[in-house]
Amino acid sequence: MSNLVNISIDDVSPHPRSSVKVLDRCFELIKIFPTIKFSLFVPTSYWRTVRKEVATSKPLQIDHFPDFCRCLRELPKENFEICYHGHFHGIPGKNDNDELNEISYSRATELITAMKEVVKRADLEDQFKPIIRPPAWRMSPDAIRAFRDVGFEILALCKEDYAVATYQKEDEKKNDIVYASSYPPIKPLELLSKTEIVYHACDWDRNHLSTDQMKQLISFLEKSIEQIDFVFIKGLL
Repeated sequence: MSNLVNISIDDVSPHPRSSVKVLDRCFELIKIFPTIKFSLFVPTSYWRTVRKEVATSKPLQIDHFPDFCRCLRELPKENFEICYHGHFHGIPGKNDNDELNEISYSRATELITAMKEVVKRADLEDQFKPIIRPPAWRMSPDAIRAFRDVGFEILALCKEDYAVATYQKEDEKKNDIVYASSYPPIKPLELLSKTEIVYHACDWDRNHLSTDQMKQLISFLEKSIEQIDFVFIKGLL
């Protein structure tokens, strides 16, 4: 029986330290595993304001960065899919990660509209799939309902206690959830029947897909490659 494996990368953005540079590692992995599948989670207007060393003066709205958009548009579709990772990612001036935590239904709807408008202006409507991972995996019940109601097909969540507490069991009401299984080094690599391995593009995060992390991933995959089928995230439902 095959083990289904997806590699996800969060915070792919125009930020100079959380950018498409991570794709260099992806293409190195493709050379070794030609059928590997990556799900890239992109904030549509990434804006870190709290942590001074990585803060930007204004939101990095992707339609203002044509080279970034062109890069996403030209990725090989057999290896990459593009998914939503919030709008700003945080709450500007208050928090860098809690955009969808403790949010009302109406505010979630506003953010969804903003996200989709940016994607349309960026000419990336054909690339973005109706898949959302909330920043830091935190998502209010109202936000879950709002995304479902507008047609999002998959919510990429996590079973860490701090994250589950924000869902308030709303995640259990529909079979549209993919739960992350590994996010090294916080949660080590482990092969399950359905395996989502999550990394970050941001180089300040310990979960960053660095060269060292990539080497560990290669070793991990090579050990069981005969039992692995690579899938996009929908394949893990």
